[in-house]
Amino acid sequence: MRDAYKIENTIEKLLNGKPTYFLDNSEFKKVISKIKNKNYNIYELYKDQEKVILYTKEEPKVSLFKIASHDKLKHQDILGAILSLNISPSFLGDIIIDNDNYYFYVLSDLDEFLKQNLKMVGRESVTLEKIDLGYLKNYKRKYEEYKIIVTSLRIDNVISKIIGLNRSKIIDKIKNKEVILNYEILTKSSYNLRENDVFSIRRVGKYKFIKIDNITKKNNLVIKYLKYV
Repeated sequence: MRDAYKIENTIEKLLNGKPTYFLDNSEFKKVISKIKNKNYNIYELYKDQEKVILYTKEEPKVSLFKIASHDKLKHQDILGAILSLNISPSFLGDIIIDNDNYYFYVLSDLDEFLKQNLKMVGRESVTLEKIDLGYLKNYKRKYEEYKIIVTSLRIDNVISKIIGLNRSKIIDKIKNKEVILNYEILTKSSYNLRENDVFSIRRVGKYKFIKIDNITKKNNLVIKYLKYV
């Protein structure tokens, strides 16, 4: 019900000429499936962005922040630090790590709040600098592509295969809120992955499920996924 309300609220904003919040791939597909005959624009920040904003008349107000830290940061720790401030994932765009530089997009309404409250990422002290929104317009994500054989698309099953831990330990990680799916903490180990789902495992890495590439003679699935470099 919550997801359905969120989609309906998003569509209502769009039809009233207001920009949407940030939408992950699943939300984007649901929204455009319900507004097939309506004109809309995608607010493009850079090519291959994961989270998008749709708009018709009024363009969204988005900010780009650079995080300064004396030590290396991980994507999942940056995400966790921002979400721990009770910020909705809908207000947060992509997080980008490029050659030990750290950036994230956010709706501009949160500028001052973030400057005052985002002081730590993991155990590291950080400072924020708001930079030009077009700074990363030519950025291209870097991935490593893999294929594995799995028995199902259950996320606990896939993660188990990717990182080489048994499913009971993966379920423990999910219970401990160590797995984030499409910018939200994963709560159901039985979730079946969909194309372009993005998930990260704390202290391990970030991944994107691409598709089922083949089916073996024993009806196992050959899947393709990307690991973020």
